[in-house]
Amino acid sequence: MSDRPALFGVTASVTGRRWLGPDAAVERLGLAIAQAAEVPEIVGRVLAARGVLPEDAVSYLEPRLRDLMPDPSMLADMDVAAERLVRAVRDGQAVAIFGDYDVDGAASAALLRLWLGAMGTAATVYIPDRIDEGYGPNVPAMQALSAAHDLIVCVDCGTLSHEPLAAARDAGAEVIVVDHHLAGETLPPAVAVVNPNRHDDASAQGHLCAAGVVFLLLVAANRLIRVAGGREVPLIDLLDLVAVATVADVAPLIGLNRAFVRQGLAVLARRGRPGLAALADVARLRAPPGSRDLGFVLGPRINAGGRVGRAGLGVELLTTADPAVAARLAAELDLLNEERRRIEAEVLDAAIRQVETRDPAAPLAWAAGPGWHPGVVGIVAARLKERFNRPAVVIGIDAGEGKGSGRSIPGVDLGSAVGALAREGVLIKGGGHRMAAGLTVAEDRLEDAMAELAALLARQGAGAEGPRDLRIDGSLSPAAATAELVAHLEAAGPFGQANPAPRLAFGDVIPSGARIVGQGHCQIRLSAPGRGGALAGIAFGARDSGIAELFEARAAARAPVHVAGRLEIDDWGGTRRAKLRIEDAAPAS
Repeated sequence: MSDRPALFGVTASVTGRRWLGPDAAVERLGLAIAQAAEVPEIVGRVLAARGVLPEDAVSYLEPRLRDLMPDPSMLADMDVAAERLVRAVRDGQAVAIFGDYDVDGAASAALLRLWLGAMGTAATVYIPDRIDEGYGPNVPAMQALSAAHDLIVCVDCGTLSHEPLAAARDAGAEVIVVDHHLAGETLPPAVAVVNPNRHDDASAQGHLCAAGVVFLLLVAANRLIRVAGGREVPLIDLLDLVAVATVADVAPLIGLNRAFVRQGLAVLARRGRPGLAALADVARLRAPPGSRDLGFVLGPRINAGGRVGRAGLGVELLTTADPAVAARLAAELDLLNEERRRIEAEVLDAAIRQVETRDPAAPLAWAAGPGWHPGVVGIVAARLKERFNRPAVVIGIDAGEGKGSGRSIPGVDLGSAVGALAREGVLIKGGGHRMAAGLTVAEDRLEDAMAELAALLARQGAGAEGPRDLRIDGSLSPAAATAELVAHLEAAGPFGQANPAPRLAFGDVIPSGARIVGQGHCQIRLSAPGRGGALAGIAFGARDSGIAELFEARAAARAPVHVAGRLEIDDWGGTRRAKLRIEDAAPAS
């Protein structure tokens, strides 16, 4: 915890957190940025808190892909992979794509399939079944693909798949791996392993998701085609797929990723991809999707096929050119997503009860249960991470074996810890990246394995934070929260992992019209007597958090509260206005 004074004197909010505003250095730098970039001072503070300097502010607010795009050849094995891919197209070879069942895997496979299709090569796409086959290449599937294909490209998987790739090689097919998961000390037998997270890669692009790496491969392949005098495939319209994958895979929205998502959202707004347009329609999005929609609206629906349905549905949706087919697939995925949510709620309730029986200061929140669906354990792990502010692992047990998924917090590398335990034999297998990992463990070694994982994470600082500070970028009055200000703030986006949406506080405001909607959410109106203006807000899960009770009591007494949250645009009824997504509240004196 910081020793700075608490903002508005809030040391224990309704959710038990201490509010921490920007320090003096950020305030000074924010003012300089606001003057240099001609933006509101609160926007300057947001940029200052993210390490932006005044001389870089204008370019930060308008990130251009061409300025941030690296030379793809910087990635190890990239030139070899691009040459092999182009040769397969030139020679009319049979190509297969082996992907993963999550959004990043589906988008990566879709990118490659669409590019190959535009080059005249109809590629086979193989997405393994989550339950029957599990993550990544397996020997039977690779042998079957090798019997009918000259080249297999593994996307979002393959870096640790030594035996399956050897089986493909022995069966006569060559393999390219395009991945981003943490690598082991040795690489699998492949023509090329393009992965910015392999130990000998010096590209400094380890923050990319697999779709981002695939996009760089296509840039490199296009360059070879251009040099040879051939016809390139335009790539800019594929950035909607890269954007969805980047946000859904919780990749940090910094550098190239930020430009990918910014440009991808612009492509998405044009509704040129039937699958994503149909998915936005079935999800009832009234405006062009933003980065939050990629992570919480579109991403989960693309994921639903791999979690509780047919694994290849996501790729089919993202690559179809037929609006009727897209509408059918989007409707099917929407139904599967509802089923996923039902299953998730059951597992989450049981997992929370387990975690709450253990040491609240433990460095790892984990839970395991028989029959827990493997398609929801990752989502439940993410929920536990948010609830307990610790790395979390959730495991489903079946036939003496547990298959689980984990999510981490900033500053704690979960993937490397899981990978280390897999190499030591504590886990049957495991791997991932800094923020997420998957693992398989023998049931009779479960308790010991989780204890060892907790010890590794504790060495990285997990569990040592104590009570959480709620970091706030600045304070405003309701009258200052306008649609124009929200537009200025959104220029600092897109927001997500490593670039969170600005959190703002409103002090001494009077709540009125408290109303419970949906599943325990609370709508409220906030005003500041004597300062003009009013701001509508909504607090999700307010019944469970205690925020609703505070608002109802204070509204009845016309007593002030302090409120913190994130501004967004509400365009219901055709009028654009600011609305506050409330995250925390505290009584004012």
